[in-house]
Amino acid sequence: MTDKPSTTLVYYPESDGQPMTESDATRDSLTYCVEALQLYFQGRRNVYVSGNMFIYYEKGNNRAVVSPDVFVVFGVGKRKRRTYKTWLEDNILPSFVLEVTSLTTKKQDEIDKPKLYASLGVQEYFQYDPTADYLNPQLKGSRLVDGSYQPMPLQVLNDGTPYIYSQVLGLDLRLQVPNPLLSLVPNPIARDLRLYDPQSGAILLNYREMDQARSEAEQARSEAEQARLEAEQARLEAIPRLLEMGLTSEQIAIALNLAIEEVQLYQATSD
Repeated sequence: MTDKPSTTLVYYPESDGQPMTESDATRDSLTYCVEALQLYFQGRRNVYVSGNMFIYYEKGNNRAVVSPDVFVVFGVGKRKRRTYKTWLEDNILPSFVLEVTSLTTKKQDEIDKPKLYASLGVQEYFQYDPTADYLNPQLKGSRLVDGSYQPMPLQVLNDGTPYIYSQVLGLDLRLQVPNPLLSLVPNPIARDLRLYDPQSGAILLNYREMDQARSEAEQARSEAEQARLEAEQARLEAIPRLLEMGLTSEQIAIALNLAIEEVQLYQATSD
C-alpha cells in the first residue's frame, strides 16, 4: 500500500495582519530607495525592485518567509507581484537587500536577518538608520564572501560625504546632510540616505522628485523662450532708431545680431 500525495493547500499570506507603525523618516527612506531604484532600472526588463513584501523561500512552508524593506532581484521579470515565491521565480533570490533599522528591528537587522540572508545567498546586505539612534555608523554594508558577510568600508568623498559603493547595483549609497527646513529627524548628526550614479555623479530621484524636476525644467524652458522673444522684440524695436541715426541695413543687422532680411522686412512693413 503506497502513501497518497498530500493535497493540502498551503496558504501564503500577503501580510502579517499587523498595522504598519513606521515613523515618517523610516517610511520616507524606504519609499525613496524603492522608487529611485525602480526608476534607475526601468529600462532593464529582467530587474525587479520592491520592498516591504513577503519573500517565501521554501515551497510548502509558509513560515520560511522574510520581508526586506528594500530588495533588488536580477534575472526575473518586472511584473507586479503580491508576494515573491522563489519556486515560481526559478529559485532566484535578491542580490541586494537594504533594511531600514529602528528600535524594534535593530536586533533582527543586526543578528537574525544577516544569518538568514547569508544562507539564502544574498550578495549584499545593507542597513540604514534614518535617525542615527540605533546604528553606528548610520550606514552599514556587507558583502557575501565564502558564505559569510564581510563588512564593506564606509568611505568619504572629497567634500566629506560618507558613502559605500554597491558592486551589485553599481551605485553609491551616500549619507547627505539634510535640508534643515525639510528634515524629519531631530538628531543633528543624522544624515539622509541618497543613491548616486558614480559614473555620472547624478543623484537618483524618486517619482515625486522626478515630477518636480520635469516641472522645473519645463518652467525654465518656458522662461527662456519668453526671454528670447522679448529680446527679439527689443532688437526689432531698435531698428527705427538706428535708421534715424543713418545706419545702413547691413550695419543694423550686424549691430543687433539679426539677419539682414529681418531688417529689410521690418523696414518694408513699417513704411
